[in-house]
Amino acid sequence: MGGAEPASASDRDPADRLPGWVSLLRAPNPGPMTLDGTNTWILRAPGAEHAFVIDPGPLDEGHLRRIAEHGPFRSILITHGHHDHVEGAARLAELLGGVPILGAPFDPSTIPGENGLEIHVLNTPGHTGDSVCFLVECEGERVMFTGDTILGRGTTVVAAPDGNLSDYLASLALLKTYGQVVMLPGHGPARSDTAALAEEYLTHRRERLAQVRAAMAAGARTPEAVVDVVYPDIDPRVRFAAQWSAAAQIDHLLRESAAGADGLDRL
Repeated sequence: MGGAEPASASDRDPADRLPGWVSLLRAPNPGPMTLDGTNTWILRAPGAEHAFVIDPGPLDEGHLRRIAEHGPFRSILITHGHHDHVEGAARLAELLGGVPILGAPFDPSTIPGENGLEIHVLNTPGHTGDSVCFLVECEGERVMFTGDTILGRGTTVVAAPDGNLSDYLASLALLKTYGQVVMLPGHGPARSDTAALAEEYLTHRRERLAQVRAAMAAGARTPEAVVDVVYPDIDPRVRFAAQWSAAAQIDHLLRESAAGADGLDRL
């Protein structure tokens, strides 16, 4: 599941600059949390026999058969365990004759490719405890597949207890080091610069935390109360997601406060 806050059209980059070795198949599962649907990515180096698929998406037979038509595949890669990314993985593996499904934890951190394609696994917990991103290199180009850690538009839900805001902020700081690397997300359009998006996300999170801190200082103590103050105009369809995020924000701030009281460095 992805984001709950829309971005303006001016914040979007066109998704028409994909490298020739990357193809997009979008799952037919649009909605408030999945935007236009789950992005399934197919990677095949020029001249390579086998491809790789990232996030097969929901258990939709038509979508999975469309993916299978792009075979043969070396493996099925998973960015994280939410159903809209992984639900169809077992069925796709069956359609492909038993192709392995690879998800966190990854060992080793680089997945052998073909014809110069290299897949590096970055551990980026926060959205979920098992979230990873894939930095893929081929023909002198690098792209970052971010799953739901960063979306093509809107912001990512960090839902306690599996989601952890402290981990998420650290993961964004890591992704901020990948300047001028095209970002291909699990939902929404491609974006031109992973680092720039990571910085935007960090700024947004800091602003939200300041608002939540002020709401708590004014007496808000529950996710519901925080949402009433911080998200007064939230779409009722995604209020539940805002409450998940508020719970993660409260947890982060309480741990930050406890660390400060103990004289430890704050996260």
